[in-house]
Amino acid sequence: MDTLTIRRATRDDVAAIVAMLADDPLGARRESPGDPAYERAFTLIDADPHQYLAVAEVGGEVVGTLQLTFVPGLSRRGATRALIEAVRVRADHRGSGLGRRLAEWAIEESRARGAALVQLTTDASRVDAHRFYERLGFVASHVGMKLAL
Repeated sequence: MDTLTIRRATRDDVAAIVAMLADDPLGARRESPGDPAYERAFTLIDADPHQYLAVAEVGGEVVGTLQLTFVPGLSRRGATRALIEAVRVRADHRGSGLGRRLAEWAIEESRARGAALVQLTTDASRVDAHRFYERLGFVASHVGMKLAL
């Protein structure tokens, strides 16, 4: 593998990120590449200091992404939580170890920013993802719930 660089996403990366979000059975049903909503969302994410939209780049190409959100709270004695969301690796790089490196980067970045814990959700149907996160030390300790609005 060429040198991996993990960096903050720029507006120029949005199309590549959306393409990865759409490139799986769940994403294919809910994403719409080319929709201007993604540009608006990027503007909000980029302006928020509690957000870090990351891309993994190999050979000058965006091949992975995740969003890291820092949530300050009162529980756990005022602890900040880091939330990992929207983890994707481009299809031609899956199985290369890039996902592990991206997740490890997110954990270290969370630690460096003073987070007390890192949490994430993964769709109940993504059994392989569950095993992947368990190998990284994550524990399925809670039940996640959503309400579509």
